Amino acid sequence: MILEVLFVTIPIAQQGCAGKRPSFRLHAQRLSAHRMADTITWDDFERVDIRVGTVIQAEPYPEARKPAIKLWVDFGDAIGVRKTSAQLTVHYTPEALIGRQVAAVVNFPPRQIGKFMSEILVLGMPDAEGAVVLLAPDLTVPNGGRMF
Repeated sequence: MILEVLFVTIPIAQQGCAGKRPSFRLHAQRLSAHRMADTITWDDFERVDIRVGTVIQAEPYPEARKPAIKLWVDFGDAIGVRKTSAQLTVHYTPEALIGRQVAAVVNFPPRQIGKFMSEILVLGMPDAEGAVVLLAPDLTVPNGGRMF
């Protein structure tokens, strides 16, 4: 299965490969704005668990290779608080992110990002220059709500 995020193709590990996250450097390939991804099944889609959560803490991540922000996102009682880092510094400051709802993939295995362990993948789309613009619901929804 393939998940396309921010115009990058990410192979999703098939069953039996649990705990192994694909290497973005080895498998990523740029997509043009005109190329659509391969067709997936409904079962493929349902395996990607995308939830909404609220950013409760955000800090600069100066140790990152590219400018980034560390985020702690509350997904409600069932999932709890998960952390990640994201290259959001073009359009967002840590202070502006606190209290904001975001969409994230919550069922990837943890991934070491420098000295920080990322537990989720916050979702966004590129602006005209390629900087990340976060995906979020138009209205406030309960934390932990699953995208369908």
